[in-house]
Amino acid sequence: MNKNIVEFGVSSMVAPLHSVALRKPGKEMLNAEIEKWHYAKKLIPAKVQAQYQGFVELIEKSGAEILWFNDSDDGLSDSVFTYDPSLVTPAGTILMNPGKVLRKDEVTLHRSFYDERGIDVIGQIEAPGNAEAGDCFWLDDNILAVGRGYRTNQAGIEQLTKMLGAQNIEVVQFDLPVYHGKSACLHLMSVVSLLAEKVALVYATLMPVALYQLMEEMGFTLLEAPTDEFENSGGLNLNVLATAPMKAIALDGFPETHKLMRDAGCDVSVFDGDEICIPCEGGPTCMTRPILRK
Repeated sequence: MNKNIVEFGVSSMVAPLHSVALRKPGKEMLNAEIEKWHYAKKLIPAKVQAQYQGFVELIEKSGAEILWFNDSDDGLSDSVFTYDPSLVTPAGTILMNPGKVLRKDEVTLHRSFYDERGIDVIGQIEAPGNAEAGDCFWLDDNILAVGRGYRTNQAGIEQLTKMLGAQNIEVVQFDLPVYHGKSACLHLMSVVSLLAEKVALVYATLMPVALYQLMEEMGFTLLEAPTDEFENSGGLNLNVLATAPMKAIALDGFPETHKLMRDAGCDVSVFDGDEICIPCEGGPTCMTRPILRK
């Protein structure tokens, strides 16, 4: 037996996080060409590294095991955002095909990670299909919601639907708005973050109506985040990582959103992310690839 094999399986956004894959910010990110990578500002390397360490410490405090991607200097600036290039399911992982062209080579990095740990790769989204895991979230163990937008297209959704159908998992799809356009990053998870099995933090203004209605029908309590903090954070006030039901990691600096969650009974831990997260359009969820939730 492969001594490196690890337990895996994810079909929830909120079941206790037992293991998670992370990747440290590399040289490309620390010295990124901001126009090339669509970052809002020139990054301060020491601040990026300090803020990332603060995030890692909260993951460690949650009790989750961290599995590290290799940190070779491969020029993949966005690879610190490990959520998007693959999707872990109960039967194995699906390699995605990012809609952001500069992220496509991250798929090879993810394949190597899974091969080294004996985690089955059960499929891969192929061109003309595009799909990013940030457009996917588990409504429950048997339903995956997927957003169609600039990063995930119809061909990608159809391939994903076929792969998950083999596991009797239903894919329900919703169209995303144009919002700030093709170059910006608006994922389905930009407007919905689950905090518990039937509790979600949402930005209702940009939610697909059919998704809002479906979640209401399923009995969700929808906590509607304030517009000013959504816009000031580039949507990242909503990007919270549940490490267990009603326990979450969030970006500091958005007190109204944090109060909304805490008033609902959620234990919220925060870290500074004004350098590593907000300029680069990726929050605490984006910086993780959950490997095992149970």
